[in-house]
Amino acid sequence: MFKIFVTLFVIIAFHTNAQEKKVAPTSPELYNKIAEMDSVLFDAFNKQNMPKFKSMFTTDLEWFQDNGGLLSYKTVFDNFENMFKRESKLTRELVPGTLEVHPIKDYGAIQIGKHLFRHMENGKEETGTFKFLMIWQKKDEQWRISRVISYDH
Repeated sequence: MFKIFVTLFVIIAFHTNAQEKKVAPTSPELYNKIAEMDSVLFDAFNKQNMPKFKSMFTTDLEWFQDNGGLLSYKTVFDNFENMFKRESKLTRELVPGTLEVHPIKDYGAIQIGKHLFRHMENGKEETGTFKFLMIWQKKDEQWRISRVISYDH
């Protein structure tokens, strides 16, 4: 029985390792493109440019928030519109050195990282660093976000 277990373990480990090698590495071009798109996205966010910001997402957007559950496209942008109306301006920056980009065959890319949000509250700067994962869809040469997972709040 022990020999069977060891044999199966070796086969599974070899098979898994072989599959891992088939995954295409992230090209510098893809990494740079997603880094550029992240910059465009959050430049619009920081400037509270709702038309530009909203255009960066697919209309079938699903946004998963650890402390808010699954949010629809409408809910997400109703929330952003309300946020942009507040006096305390929220800004975001990507934490240097945390960006990961992984290709998704025939779809687009996965972006993973940490971002820092800051705003003034009661005369004091408040900050928070959170983790995120975004799925970018490339369609008709346009990159848009179709899924967001925001966590570690």
